[in-house]
Amino acid sequence: MQQRHRGEHPEDAKLFSEKWIIILRQAVNDLSWLLSNGYPDTASLQLVGNRFRLTERQMNAVMRCSCSNTAWQNRQERVLQINEVIGETVAIDGYNLLITLESALSGGVVLLGRDGAYRDLASVHRTYRHVEETLPALQLIGDALQTLGIVRANWYFDSPVSNSGRLKAMVLNMAEQQEWNWTAELVFNPDTTLVELSEVVVSSDSWILDKSPRWFNLLDYLIKNKVEAVNLKEIGIAPFFEK
Repeated sequence: MQQRHRGEHPEDAKLFSEKWIIILRQAVNDLSWLLSNGYPDTASLQLVGNRFRLTERQMNAVMRCSCSNTAWQNRQERVLQINEVIGETVAIDGYNLLITLESALSGGVVLLGRDGAYRDLASVHRTYRHVEETLPALQLIGDALQTLGIVRANWYFDSPVSNSGRLKAMVLNMAEQQEWNWTAELVFNPDTTLVELSEVVVSSDSWILDKSPRWFNLLDYLIKNKVEAVNLKEIGIAPFFEK
């Protein structure tokens, strides 16, 4: 049966209960400390996961919400504020933005990371299937870009993912109907493409944020202003550590 929503996993109510949120925040705290002090990513995550007896899904959440002090500071220095994107062209990490917003609209878990970026736990690897929230998500994105005064949006999707061509056509068709100044491209690796561009990048991917000279947290604007009743898990509340 085709997936209709990008919604909550059956075990999420338990895995992200109030009791577990306290534990997961401590896990993010510990992992961020290890990363800030030069410990390797994989071994550090395994150490933290074992200490708190986390499931694989919880470890994935902790990993997505943690970052070192250096990464945190660099990302804050390069993020643009709302008044700074007026008149700009943005380069959008297509699946990254769209799937997280689909998750938010359908009640799926949305994570707030230590760096202020929002991330989802949806798993879309080889095949993308649009859901009932896909078109509403695109509408919200388009309206937001217009409101923010962004003059052009260039979308980038992973060509190895099945149905990327169909999604590209959907995006361009909607842009034509709404008279939005959008383009859409299929590229083998959007990550490496995005970090080489001069445009403002819209993404919450950690690797991209670490290497892009300028980025904009569009999901922050959307979730705070356009999406009601977000299933938000703020586990990325961790201090800035002294080494």
